[in-house]
Amino acid sequence: MKNPPKNLSENLVDRRSLLTAGVALVGGSTLAGLNSAQSAKAAEHGAVASSDKQDIIRQSNDKKSLGNMITVGDVDTSTNGFDASEMLSDWDSGVVTKDESGRAIRTFEIEAIDKEIEIAPGVFFPAWTYNGRVPGPTLRATEGEKLRIIFKNFGSHPHSIHFHGIHSARMDGIPGTPGVINPGEEFIYEFNATPFGCHLYHCHVLPLVRHMHKGMYGAFIVDPDPDLHPEFADVAKSRLLGTPQNKQWREFVMIMNAFDTNFDGENEFYAINTVAHHFMKHPIKIEKSKPVRIYLVNTTEFDPIIPSIYTVIFLIITIMVQH
Repeated sequence: MKNPPKNLSENLVDRRSLLTAGVALVGGSTLAGLNSAQSAKAAEHGAVASSDKQDIIRQSNDKKSLGNMITVGDVDTSTNGFDASEMLSDWDSGVVTKDESGRAIRTFEIEAIDKEIEIAPGVFFPAWTYNGRVPGPTLRATEGEKLRIIFKNFGSHPHSIHFHGIHSARMDGIPGTPGVINPGEEFIYEFNATPFGCHLYHCHVLPLVRHMHKGMYGAFIVDPDPDLHPEFADVAKSRLLGTPQNKQWREFVMIMNAFDTNFDGENEFYAINTVAHHFMKHPIKIEKSKPVRIYLVNTTEFDPIIPSIYTVIFLIITIMVQH
Protein backbone atom coordinates (compact mmCIF):
# COMPACT_ATOMS: atom_id res chain seq x y z
CA MET A 1 0.00 0.00 0.00
CA LYS A 2 1.34 3.43 -0.90
CA ASN A 3 2.08 5.92 1.82
CA PRO A 4 -0.78 8.37 2.26
CA PRO A 5 -0.24 11.97 1.21
CA LYS A 6 1.45 14.07 3.83
CA ASN A 7 -1.57 16.29 4.46
CA LEU A 8 -3.80 13.24 4.96
CA SER A 9 -1.37 11.77 7.48
CA GLU A 10 -1.33 15.01 9.38
CA ASN A 11 -5.14 15.09 9.43
CA LEU A 12 -5.27 11.54 10.75
CA VAL A 13 -2.82 12.38 13.50
CA ASP A 14 -4.71 15.52 14.43
CA ARG A 15 -8.07 13.72 14.56
CA ARG A 16 -6.59 10.83 16.52
CA SER A 17 -5.28 13.30 19.06
CA LEU A 18 -8.69 14.95 19.31
CA LEU A 19 -10.43 11.59 19.76
CA THR A 20 -8.02 10.65 22.52
CA ALA A 21 -8.66 13.96 24.25
CA GLY A 22 -12.40 13.52 23.76
CA VAL A 23 -12.41 10.11 25.43
CA ALA A 24 -10.41 11.50 28.35
CA LEU A 25 -12.93 14.30 28.75
CA VAL A 26 -15.81 11.81 28.84
CA GLY A 27 -13.98 10.15 31.71
CA GLY A 28 -14.16 13.35 33.72
CA SER A 29 -11.16 15.45 32.71
CA THR A 30 -11.57 19.21 32.58
CA LEU A 31 -11.86 21.18 29.36
CA ALA A 32 -9.23 23.60 30.62
CA GLY A 33 -6.94 25.51 28.31
CA LEU A 34 -9.36 26.07 25.44
CA ASN A 35 -9.38 29.68 24.35
CA SER A 36 -12.33 31.62 22.99
CA ALA A 37 -10.76 35.02 23.57
CA GLN A 38 -8.81 35.13 20.31
CA SER A 39 -11.63 36.74 18.35
CA ALA A 40 -12.04 39.37 21.07
CA LYS A 41 -8.34 40.22 20.85
CA ALA A 42 -8.66 40.46 17.09
CA ALA A 43 -11.56 42.88 17.49
CA GLU A 44 -9.43 45.08 19.76
CA HIS A 45 -6.90 45.43 16.94
CA GLY A 46 -9.49 46.17 14.27
CA ALA A 47 -9.36 42.71 12.69
CA VAL A 48 -12.98 41.72 13.13
CA ALA A 49 -13.67 41.15 9.45
CA SER A 50 -10.53 39.04 9.01
CA SER A 51 -11.29 37.03 12.13
CA ASP A 52 -14.84 36.35 10.98
CA LYS A 53 -13.57 35.20 7.60
CA GLN A 54 -11.07 32.86 9.22
CA ASP A 55 -13.84 31.41 11.42
CA ILE A 56 -16.00 30.76 8.35
CA ILE A 57 -13.13 29.05 6.52
CA ARG A 58 -12.23 26.99 9.60
CA GLN A 59 -15.83 25.87 10.16
CA SER A 60 -16.11 24.93 6.47
CA ASN A 61 -12.95 22.84 6.69
CA ASP A 62 -14.15 21.20 9.90
CA LYS A 63 -17.39 20.14 8.22
CA LYS A 64 -15.43 18.73 5.27
CA SER A 65 -13.29 16.69 7.64
CA LEU A 66 -16.50 15.02 8.79
CA GLY A 67 -17.54 14.27 5.23
CA ASN A 68 -20.15 17.06 5.30
CA MET A 69 -22.40 14.54 7.05
CA ILE A 70 -24.35 17.11 9.04
CA THR A 71 -27.74 18.72 8.70
CA VAL A 72 -28.15 21.86 6.59
CA GLY A 73 -29.55 25.03 8.11
CA ASP A 74 -30.92 25.75 11.58
CA VAL A 75 -34.11 25.01 13.45
CA ASP A 76 -36.50 27.82 14.36
CA THR A 77 -35.73 28.38 18.04
CA SER A 78 -38.52 30.92 18.43
CA THR A 79 -41.12 28.40 17.29
CA ASN A 80 -39.51 25.62 19.31
CA GLY A 81 -39.52 27.83 22.38
CA PHE A 82 -36.04 26.72 23.42
CA ASP A 83 -32.45 26.98 22.22
CA ALA A 84 -29.98 24.09 22.62
CA SER A 85 -27.15 26.51 23.42
CA GLU A 86 -29.12 28.44 26.02
CA MET A 87 -30.12 25.14 27.64
CA LEU A 88 -26.48 24.57 28.54
CA SER A 89 -26.72 26.97 31.45
CA ASP A 90 -30.44 27.62 31.86
CA TRP A 91 -30.98 26.71 35.52
CA ASP A 92 -34.50 26.65 36.97
CA SER A 93 -33.98 27.53 40.62
CA GLY A 94 -37.67 27.81 41.42
CA VAL A 95 -38.96 30.15 44.12
CA VAL A 96 -37.51 30.00 47.63
CA THR A 97 -39.56 30.75 50.74
CA LYS A 98 -39.10 29.95 54.45
CA ASP A 99 -41.27 27.87 56.74
CA GLU A 100 -41.96 28.75 60.41
CA SER A 101 -38.68 27.20 61.51
CA GLY A 102 -36.70 29.17 58.94
CA ARG A 103 -36.05 26.18 56.70
CA ALA A 104 -35.88 26.88 52.97
CA ILE A 105 -38.71 25.58 50.78
CA ARG A 106 -37.96 25.63 47.07
CA THR A 107 -41.01 25.46 44.80
CA PHE A 108 -41.06 24.51 41.12
CA GLU A 109 -43.97 24.47 38.66
CA ILE A 110 -44.00 21.92 35.86
CA GLU A 111 -46.64 21.32 33.21
CA ALA A 112 -47.01 18.35 30.88
CA ILE A 113 -47.76 19.64 27.38
CA ASP A 114 -48.11 17.90 23.99
CA LYS A 115 -46.04 19.87 21.51
CA GLU A 116 -44.49 19.39 18.08
CA ILE A 117 -40.81 20.32 18.15
CA GLU A 118 -38.18 20.70 15.44
CA ILE A 119 -35.25 18.35 16.13
CA ALA A 120 -33.37 19.08 12.90
CA PRO A 121 -33.95 21.61 10.12
CA GLY A 122 -37.34 20.69 8.66
CA VAL A 123 -37.72 17.56 10.80
CA PHE A 124 -40.55 17.68 13.34
CA PHE A 125 -41.31 15.34 16.22
CA PRO A 126 -44.62 15.01 18.13
CA ALA A 127 -43.24 15.34 21.64
CA TRP A 128 -44.64 15.05 25.14
CA THR A 129 -42.88 17.76 27.12
CA TYR A 130 -42.26 19.25 30.52
CA ASN A 131 -42.92 23.00 30.23
CA GLY A 132 -42.99 22.87 26.44
CA ARG A 133 -39.35 21.89 25.95
CA VAL A 134 -37.19 18.82 25.49
CA PRO A 135 -35.36 18.20 27.70
CA GLY A 136 -37.47 19.67 30.47
CA PRO A 137 -36.16 22.49 32.67
CA THR A 138 -32.97 21.81 34.59
CA LEU A 139 -34.12 21.92 38.21
CA ARG A 140 -31.43 23.09 40.63
CA ALA A 141 -31.64 23.08 44.42
CA THR A 142 -29.39 22.95 47.48
CA GLU A 143 -28.86 19.89 49.62
CA GLY A 144 -31.21 19.68 52.59
CA GLU A 145 -33.89 22.02 51.27
CA LYS A 146 -37.52 20.96 51.19
CA LEU A 147 -38.65 20.72 47.57
CA ARG A 148 -42.19 21.29 46.39
CA ILE A 149 -42.95 20.49 42.74
CA ILE A 150 -46.41 21.50 41.52
CA PHE A 151 -47.18 19.26 38.55
CA LYS A 152 -50.11 19.90 36.18
CA ASN A 153 -50.97 17.56 33.34
CA PHE A 154 -52.19 19.40 30.22
CA GLY A 155 -51.20 16.51 27.97
CA SER A 156 -53.30 13.84 26.30
CA HIS A 157 -52.02 10.90 28.39
CA PRO A 158 -51.47 10.11 32.08
CA HIS A 159 -48.07 11.36 33.24
CA SER A 160 -45.90 11.63 36.34
CA ILE A 161 -42.51 12.87 37.52
CA HIS A 162 -40.13 10.29 38.92
CA PHE A 163 -37.10 11.89 40.60
CA HIS A 164 -33.87 9.98 41.01
CA GLY A 165 -32.87 10.52 44.62
CA ILE A 166 -34.16 9.67 48.09
CA HIS A 167 -37.83 10.17 48.97
CA SER A 168 -40.90 8.30 50.16
CA ALA A 169 -42.70 5.82 47.92
CA ARG A 170 -45.72 8.12 47.83
CA MET A 171 -43.59 10.72 46.01
CA ASP A 172 -42.00 8.28 43.58
CA GLY A 173 -44.25 8.94 40.57
CA ILE A 174 -44.48 5.27 39.58
CA PRO A 175 -47.65 3.29 38.73
CA GLY A 176 -49.74 2.68 41.84
CA THR A 177 -48.75 5.94 43.54
CA PRO A 178 -50.71 9.21 43.74
CA GLY A 179 -48.12 11.00 41.60
CA VAL A 180 -49.41 9.42 38.39
CA ILE A 181 -52.12 11.80 37.20
CA ASN A 182 -54.59 11.91 34.33
CA PRO A 183 -55.01 14.78 31.85
CA GLY A 184 -56.42 17.84 33.60
CA GLU A 185 -55.22 16.76 37.06
CA GLU A 186 -52.64 18.23 39.43
CA PHE A 187 -50.30 16.75 42.02
CA ILE A 188 -47.72 18.22 44.40
CA TYR A 189 -44.51 16.27 45.05
CA GLU A 190 -42.74 17.10 48.32
CA PHE A 191 -39.43 15.69 49.54
CA ASN A 192 -36.01 16.73 50.77
CA ALA A 193 -33.21 17.54 48.34
CA THR A 194 -30.85 14.62 48.89
CA PRO A 195 -28.34 13.32 48.02
CA PHE A 196 -26.35 16.05 46.32
CA GLY A 197 -25.22 15.42 42.75
CA CYS A 198 -26.48 15.30 39.18
CA HIS A 199 -29.70 13.30 38.87
CA LEU A 200 -32.41 12.58 36.33
CA TYR A 201 -36.15 13.11 36.48
CA HIS A 202 -38.60 11.59 34.01
CA CYS A 203 -42.12 10.32 33.49
CA HIS A 204 -42.57 6.79 34.85
CA VAL A 205 -45.92 5.93 33.28
CA LEU A 206 -45.93 2.68 31.28
CA PRO A 207 -44.75 2.00 28.68
CA LEU A 208 -41.75 3.74 30.19
CA VAL A 209 -39.65 3.64 27.03
CA ARG A 210 -42.33 5.49 25.07
CA HIS A 211 -42.97 8.22 27.64
CA MET A 212 -39.27 8.93 27.99
CA HIS A 213 -38.52 8.71 24.29
CA LYS A 214 -41.30 11.19 23.58
CA GLY A 215 -39.36 13.80 25.58
CA MET A 216 -40.44 13.58 29.23
CA TYR A 217 -37.12 13.92 31.06
CA GLY A 218 -34.74 16.51 32.44
CA ALA A 219 -31.76 17.09 34.72
CA PHE A 220 -32.17 17.47 38.48
CA ILE A 221 -29.10 18.96 40.17
CA VAL A 222 -28.67 19.15 43.94
CA ASP A 223 -25.75 21.34 44.97
CA PRO A 224 -23.85 20.33 48.13
CA ASP A 225 -24.35 22.46 51.23
CA PRO A 226 -20.85 23.55 52.36
CA ASP A 227 -22.00 23.61 56.00
CA LEU A 228 -22.75 19.88 55.79
CA HIS A 229 -19.31 19.08 54.39
CA PRO A 230 -16.81 21.22 56.33
CA GLU A 231 -13.90 19.04 55.29
CA PHE A 232 -14.68 19.77 51.64
CA ALA A 233 -16.14 23.24 52.07
CA ASP A 234 -14.11 24.84 49.26
CA VAL A 235 -15.15 22.22 46.73
CA ALA A 236 -18.77 22.40 47.90
CA LYS A 237 -18.80 26.19 47.50
CA SER A 238 -17.48 25.85 43.95
CA ARG A 239 -20.52 23.71 43.14
CA LEU A 240 -23.09 25.84 44.97
CA LEU A 241 -24.85 28.05 42.45
CA GLY A 242 -24.45 31.76 43.14
CA THR A 243 -21.34 31.66 45.32
CA PRO A 244 -18.21 33.62 44.34
CA GLN A 245 -16.37 30.31 44.02
CA ASN A 246 -19.02 28.92 41.66
CA LYS A 247 -18.82 31.99 39.44
CA GLN A 248 -15.20 31.10 38.70
CA TRP A 249 -16.46 28.04 36.79
CA ARG A 250 -18.31 27.57 33.50
CA GLU A 251 -21.04 25.00 34.08
CA PHE A 252 -22.98 23.21 31.36
CA VAL A 253 -25.77 20.65 31.45
CA MET A 254 -25.80 18.28 28.49
CA ILE A 255 -28.66 15.86 27.90
CA MET A 256 -27.77 13.16 25.39
CA ASN A 257 -30.96 12.15 23.59
CA ALA A 258 -32.21 10.57 20.39
CA PHE A 259 -35.39 10.41 18.32
CA ASP A 260 -37.18 7.60 16.51
CA THR A 261 -39.00 9.70 13.92
CA ASN A 262 -40.80 6.81 12.18
CA PHE A 263 -41.54 4.87 15.40
CA ASP A 264 -39.92 1.63 14.28
CA GLY A 265 -37.97 1.15 17.51
CA GLU A 266 -34.72 2.53 16.07
CA ASN A 267 -33.39 6.07 16.36
CA GLU A 268 -32.87 8.24 13.31
CA PHE A 269 -31.46 11.36 15.02
CA TYR A 270 -28.99 11.74 17.89
CA ALA A 271 -28.32 14.99 19.68
CA ILE A 272 -27.22 16.87 22.75
CA ASN A 273 -30.06 19.02 24.08
CA THR A 274 -32.40 17.76 21.33
CA VAL A 275 -31.24 19.53 18.14
CA ALA A 276 -29.10 17.36 15.87
CA HIS A 277 -25.66 18.79 14.97
CA HIS A 278 -26.47 22.05 16.71
CA PHE A 279 -23.08 22.39 18.38
CA MET A 280 -21.21 21.69 15.18
CA LYS A 281 -22.78 24.84 13.79
CA HIS A 282 -22.82 26.77 17.07
CA PRO A 283 -19.68 25.78 19.01
CA ILE A 284 -19.66 26.31 22.74
CA LYS A 285 -17.75 29.41 23.80
CA ILE A 286 -15.50 28.93 26.80
CA GLU A 287 -12.73 30.95 28.44
CA LYS A 288 -9.18 29.77 28.90
CA SER A 289 -9.04 31.16 32.44
CA LYS A 290 -12.13 29.30 33.71
CA PRO A 291 -12.42 25.57 34.39
CA VAL A 292 -15.46 23.79 32.99
CA ARG A 293 -17.89 21.52 34.83
CA ILE A 294 -20.25 19.38 32.74
CA TYR A 295 -23.40 17.77 34.11
CA LEU A 296 -23.92 14.96 31.61
CA VAL A 297 -27.09 12.85 31.45
CA ASN A 298 -27.88 10.05 28.97
CA THR A 299 -31.58 9.69 28.13
CA THR A 300 -31.15 7.82 24.85
CA GLU A 301 -33.74 5.08 24.39
CA PHE A 302 -33.62 1.94 22.19
CA ASP A 303 -29.78 1.89 21.95
CA PRO A 304 -28.64 3.65 25.12
CA ILE A 305 -24.88 3.08 25.10
CA ILE A 306 -22.73 3.17 21.97
CA PRO A 307 -24.43 5.93 19.92
CA SER A 308 -24.47 8.28 22.90
CA ILE A 309 -20.77 7.78 23.50
CA TYR A 310 -20.12 8.74 19.88
CA THR A 311 -22.44 11.73 20.27
CA VAL A 312 -20.62 13.19 23.24
CA ILE A 313 -17.19 12.56 21.68
CA PHE A 314 -18.43 14.29 18.52
CA LEU A 315 -19.56 17.25 20.64
CA ILE A 316 -16.25 17.50 22.48
CA ILE A 317 -14.29 17.31 19.23
CA THR A 318 -16.52 20.11 17.93
CA ILE A 319 -15.60 22.27 20.93
CA MET A 320 -11.90 21.56 20.52
CA VAL A 321 -11.80 22.04 16.75
CA GLN A 322 -13.64 25.35 16.92
CA HIS A 323 -11.21 26.73 19.50
